[in-house]
Amino acid sequence: MKSIYQKYKSHYFDNLNLAIPVVISQLGHTLVQTSDTIIVGHFAGTVSLAAVSLANSIFIILLVIGIGVSYGITPLIAQNNGRDNYAECGQLLSNSLFINVLTGIVLFTVTMVGSILLLDHLDQTPAVVSQAKPFLFLLGLSIIPMLIFNTFKQFAEGLGFTKQAMLISIWGNVLNVCVGIVFVKGMFGISPMGVRGVGYSTLIDRCLMAVVMSMYVFKSVNFKKYLKGFYLTNISRERCLQILRIGAPVAMQYAFEISAFSAAAIIIGTIGYHEQAAHQVAINLASITYMMASGLSAAAAIKSGNYFGVSDHQKLRHSAISSYHIVLAFMCCTAILFTLLNRVLPWIYTSDTIVISIAAQLLIIAALFQLFDGTQVVGLGILRGMGDVNVPTLITFLAYWVVGLPVGYILGIVLHLGVKGVWYGLVLGLMVSSILLFFRFQFISKSNEAKTTVILAQD
Repeated sequence: MKSIYQKYKSHYFDNLNLAIPVVISQLGHTLVQTSDTIIVGHFAGTVSLAAVSLANSIFIILLVIGIGVSYGITPLIAQNNGRDNYAECGQLLSNSLFINVLTGIVLFTVTMVGSILLLDHLDQTPAVVSQAKPFLFLLGLSIIPMLIFNTFKQFAEGLGFTKQAMLISIWGNVLNVCVGIVFVKGMFGISPMGVRGVGYSTLIDRCLMAVVMSMYVFKSVNFKKYLKGFYLTNISRERCLQILRIGAPVAMQYAFEISAFSAAAIIIGTIGYHEQAAHQVAINLASITYMMASGLSAAAAIKSGNYFGVSDHQKLRHSAISSYHIVLAFMCCTAILFTLLNRVLPWIYTSDTIVISIAAQLLIIAALFQLFDGTQVVGLGILRGMGDVNVPTLITFLAYWVVGLPVGYILGIVLHLGVKGVWYGLVLGLMVSSILLFFRFQFISKSNEAKTTVILAQD
């Protein structure tokens, strides 16, 4: 163990120094949903909590598609910065902003259509559907400012500046909680809004975060040399395609995984609203640890992009393996936490004893998939930094839609294991994804390292 630590020691510190602010800012996306869930669960009741679950199960798919598209710029920024090609970074930012605003408008339109046409045909409890519709509309509208925020966040993080987005995310979530409580409960002369209240608070929060993050990038001296190529009219087909070649497959990767979990929520909704509410509680807790691992993944993508840009494949491999070590250690801790506190954590969200009892069982299953969830998302980040996105996209589709969800449906509905059966299928999907992505990383990194060795020997 000591020899392994010494071998990767420098990479542990480098990766953690970059990752910790990214982890905290990544948490911002999930903590918005967490605070919404807690506020509604305590101030609006179980039916409203189920409505949040239903709306989020649809919106989260669109959210991760948008986030995935916005990730397309980060490896490119990291690679060009590694080559000291500063002007290209500004031009990439212009094109990324154009793509992300357009993506946000498209996703909002899809959300509107979904809230009108889809929710009434999913065999859900009518009272749940009626509350989910306005909430889903407001969430859809918030995706436009969220993607503007993410454009500048990913640009800054690609250059190694991660702390400002972290601070903005923290204060944004504080604002979301305060405004959400006021709107949902009805305070200071405002009538109680129920589920719509957290929708409005999320929209306000994301608009302010977009304004502050963009102002930081434009005003900070850290980015002056990178912004010389930034012009809103400087949109080129070539650069848009360059960003989308990475961003679109990443969006599909996230969409395949998250949509499987969303489909699981809809399947569970056919069992009953108590089960659906319990699923929302357990999956929200699991989402917190997932987004923290996703922050490690984003940092791994940046470091991989830096080393890949200068063709230092040995350091790339060592950095990537150290990221695997870090996420395994972290997810072991969260697995233990879920196991020991499985009956305590659900109380944060609701006082309904039926929901708490079901959620406690699901947290034990969540503890089982922590290691697989962490390693698969870090594997995706490492491969993304290396520019390898197409095969990982195929792997995620296979793992979740060919293996995980069908097995979950068979176990949960056909074999009558209920909500636990659905979750067992999701565990299997995460395991398949984790193993295949690791094999993919091993194959590519060893091949590149071997090529470098041969070239150096010839020289």
